[in-house]
Amino acid sequence: MGMEQYIRAIAGTFVLISLVLGYAFSPYWHLFTAFVGLNLLQSAFTRWCLMEIILEKAGIAQRSSS
Repeated sequence: MGMEQYIRAIAGTFVLISLVLGYAFSPYWHLFTAFVGLNLLQSAFTRWCLMEIILEKAGIAQRSSS
């Protein structure tokens, strides 16, 4: 699985978990959903993603050469 697929899977998981937590416990969890969305949006323009750095340091995925 490539870096982009890992990031999409993690972001989607975070969004779903925070929506469930927001429904079950507190609507403030939806702020985490907004945080994930804003990070995805900024990474589309800047091509910088914190999760990519975290995955590389963890050795889970390597950056592609392109």
